[in-house]
Amino acid sequence: MSPLPPEARAHQGQRAGLVTRIVAAGIDGLLVGLVLLLGYAGFAGFLFLIDPRGFSFPEMGLFLSLTSAFVVLVIYLTISWWISGRTYGGLVMGLRVVGREGENLRLVGALLRALCCSVFPVGLLWAAVNQENRSVQDVLLRTSVVYDWQPRSAHREEPQPGSSP
Repeated sequence: MSPLPPEARAHQGQRAGLVTRIVAAGIDGLLVGLVLLLGYAGFAGFLFLIDPRGFSFPEMGLFLSLTSAFVVLVIYLTISWWISGRTYGGLVMGLRVVGREGENLRLVGALLRALCCSVFPVGLLWAAVNQENRSVQDVLLRTSVVYDWQPRSAHREEPQPGSSP
């Protein structure tokens, strides 16, 4: 008995469409924004503890803000794609990033994909015109984003009885 709803079974393993990927990216963007906001609040709280009487909220310049957002986004995407193949937005939307043969990305592949997605996020729109629903990043790095509602352990091949590990 499969935990997947019957409606989702037909799409399992198929390449994801643009709308689903944009929604997942939006969720990830909100999560990164929340991390940045919490980081700012923590930094302001630290400054308050150091000098409560002379405290004022720190002013973050545009360059520092954009650099922080870029670094947090790249780290978040890299770790998520490397460890599980999915970000939180991908988990919510039932998406997984896979390599050429359907395997999880290695650390370097996840980092390259995260850099490409962070530097050129508009490349995602290519999935709307590409026959295989692949973004510019997917085409360059030979990755795919597929519908996958199964937990990670379901993808590991179990050893057959009588075979050696």
